Amino acid sequence: MMMASRGMYQFEGYTLDPNRCLLRSADREIGLRPKSFEVLRYLVENADRLISKEELIKAVWPQVIVTDDSLTQCVGEARQAIGDSAQIIIKTVPRRGYRFTASVSRPELDGFRTALSAATAPDTERQLSHRPSIAVLPFDNLSGDPQQDYFSDGMVEEIITALTRTSWLLVIARNSSFTYKGRAVDVKQVGRELDVHYVLEGSVRKSANRVRITCQLIDTSNGMHIWADRYEGSLEDIFDLQDQVAANLVGAIARPLQRAAVERARRKPTDNLTSYDYFLRGIASFHQWNAQASNDALSHFSKAIELDPEFATAYGMAAWCYVWRIVYGWTLDAKQEYADAVRLAQRAIELGPDDAVALGCGGWVLAYVARELDAGAMFVDRARALNPSHAPTSYFRGWINVFSGDPAAAVADFERVMRLSPRDPLTFHTLNGLAWSHFFAGRPVEALAWAERALLENPTCKPALRIRAASQAELGRMDDARMTIEHMALADPEFRVRDLTKVAPFRKPEDLARFEEALRKAGLPD
Repeated sequence: MMMASRGMYQFEGYTLDPNRCLLRSADREIGLRPKSFEVLRYLVENADRLISKEELIKAVWPQVIVTDDSLTQCVGEARQAIGDSAQIIIKTVPRRGYRFTASVSRPELDGFRTALSAATAPDTERQLSHRPSIAVLPFDNLSGDPQQDYFSDGMVEEIITALTRTSWLLVIARNSSFTYKGRAVDVKQVGRELDVHYVLEGSVRKSANRVRITCQLIDTSNGMHIWADRYEGSLEDIFDLQDQVAANLVGAIARPLQRAAVERARRKPTDNLTSYDYFLRGIASFHQWNAQASNDALSHFSKAIELDPEFATAYGMAAWCYVWRIVYGWTLDAKQEYADAVRLAQRAIELGPDDAVALGCGGWVLAYVARELDAGAMFVDRARALNPSHAPTSYFRGWINVFSGDPAAAVADFERVMRLSPRDPLTFHTLNGLAWSHFFAGRPVEALAWAERALLENPTCKPALRIRAASQAELGRMDDARMTIEHMALADPEFRVRDLTKVAPFRKPEDLARFEEALRKAGLPD
């Protein structure tokens, strides 16, 4: 049976193959115990990012209680295997964790990323680069407590959201900015990689009931500091501090010209600071993207809503969380969760008529879960008008166009997402969207190519597996199609052709019929 590859990694003369659990030097294979290999693999896959001991243990020993000694032993064996007795490659960061410092390459993706960069920047999107553009990098947490990372991360996300309400400013999405978390960066390189004119760096220090925000704006063309400031106040003033950072930042780019636009963007999401803290914890869990993290995110969002029943953004994010649970089979009570998703979406829209996150998430849930494609599209379009640089909104619109029967528009939407979030670690979602768009546009060759790229990023992406099997069947590649169906059975053994209607709310019966027929040809049971 052919399995989708995770891809190999190369560093310092070594090759690590996650699919075969092999580590090789130039002339030999190097033996490692399975858990030591998994520790090394996780560090390599997250190269140049600080990994806490807790994160490593959770990744390598899920749902198992182990001591720090077990981790220390595995790290020691990994170092011995790659000749790192000086602890230069796997660096220990005292009291915080480990960082893999060697340069890592993925040869099979080098050409793809170059092609992808060109493919996802059509003329209409290249024009965006003429607008002022900015990436807000993760702020350093100076609180002395890694458990407070969620607070500084949430602060950055709120600043990004405030800036995206300024229609003339192109703001790189949160997920792409956060690929630089825990890394020493060269702002000129960041400017080249994200194609932005400016980078904002900063730090957050939270102590008791006080918070201090320090930030600096840098021109990526020359590394010059344009502006820097420090804000300090009580936690009760946190939203005013965020507003000040956003307003002064935009003013530094074009001082009086756009000040009015920033003032229009100023809005406090909630006056309940305890509620807001739970919301930030929910955001942190949401972006981990797995079943348990989804449970945690819903718990945090629910607590935020309980403490502040008018917190529109929390309703929207909770509703979106349910979509992922439905798509990836993480639901515990499907009927109840469908109902909860729609209820939360309706409440988000009701409470947040000027909140792009609430409107966008709410509209997407109405379209996908409630099957109200036109109503969902209306709210998503309203959200995009409010926040043109909010990448998830274009992502929502792309899927609505797929299901509504307008794949050409969907391609443009997903390409826009790639421009707004070029380094998103969850980019496989967008690649999968492009695969579906091309399939329903009658281009199975292109659909298959995008599906393969999505599966390079995440071999367990169920929607990408389905569209790959359908594309292979339409192209007459029946052996490959059957292998993909076998792979699908491992990821989702209960899925059948009849279940397509649960995960794909097509408006046009002919789109559904074509998809069903292709999957039958591939060998998926009815």
